[in-house]
Amino acid sequence: MPFEEFQAIALYDPEDGFFGSGKLRSTKEGDFLTSPEVSPLFGETLAKFVDRIFSSPSEGRGPGEERTGGDGGRCGAGAAGGGHILVEVGAGSGSLLRPLLASLEHPVDAWAVEASVAARAALGEILPGQDIVSSLDEIPAPFSGVIIANELLDNLPVSIAVRKGETWEERWVGVEDGRLVPVPHPARPEVTAWANRFGLPCPEGGRVEVQLAASEWLRRALDALVWGAVVVVDYGETAEKLEHRRAEGTLRTYRAHHLGPDPLAEPGETDITADVNFSALLAVAEAAGASAEMHRQDEFLASLGLADRVRGLREQELALARDGDPMERLKVRSDRTNAETLMHPRGLGDFRVLIAHK
Repeated sequence: MPFEEFQAIALYDPEDGFFGSGKLRSTKEGDFLTSPEVSPLFGETLAKFVDRIFSSPSEGRGPGEERTGGDGGRCGAGAAGGGHILVEVGAGSGSLLRPLLASLEHPVDAWAVEASVAARAALGEILPGQDIVSSLDEIPAPFSGVIIANELLDNLPVSIAVRKGETWEERWVGVEDGRLVPVPHPARPEVTAWANRFGLPCPEGGRVEVQLAASEWLRRALDALVWGAVVVVDYGETAEKLEHRRAEGTLRTYRAHHLGPDPLAEPGETDITADVNFSALLAVAEAAGASAEMHRQDEFLASLGLADRVRGLREQELALARDGDPMERLKVRSDRTNAETLMHPRGLGDFRVLIAHK
């Protein structure tokens, strides 16, 4: 079978998939942590961006630019009587939605999209059950609002293309002596077209993760919007800056906060992920008539005031050190260091934030 079919089953099968079944994965006790689990300040800070979008729906400027005018934030179309719609896709345990919703100035109709049964149960503590769905297609559309995907697209199924001379060859999944093994297969036209556009140059034998599902996801998200924005936060880069990774590719697995085995070794037991090719996403946004911009996460959060918040926490910590409750000082220090982790230039701060305005 094509690798993307194998990956979809391994990750999202409702009975045996890594995300589709079992425990919550994005927790300290689970397999990995994303920015919202590191600090609630991620959601609180992102709320400022969402409020800016809703404050001026007629404009589509970047996060650091002032917005004026507008109609008080109300829009002409939406799934719930014309109000603001906020959707998080891949909402996990709700660690992003909870502080984001608590910090918003504008009232919203919030939805969560989540494949994991365990995560949907946790989200039930934040949203009514009817507003927690398993697919973006289940939300009445078109609507006006903001769609957020934090560390979602890196998990969408990919095809594997290997460079062979002037063309490409895929790696499908087969069985040999009772084991899953990679099998050479002629590249399908759609895989070849994507790899030629976003995977070159590539050395002989080099590997490219062809991310048709990620492109299709963004296309569907933009199609669902009358106006508003899609916000994608993930690790990855432009096609040009991924060139040095193509000799071996970026596909890898995670389990228990560490790199895991080969993706075919233990299906359903590990996360399978690849760096997001943001050039492909920018092309989708352009084709959809959306204006798109890309930022580093540290710069994006700083433009929304998180750097100022960190400085305030540092000053509060120093004041408590001079004359204050030691336990309160430890809490403030923890809040500060967690917030700094969100903007670490060689860690989460190096993630990319793609904003497509429509």
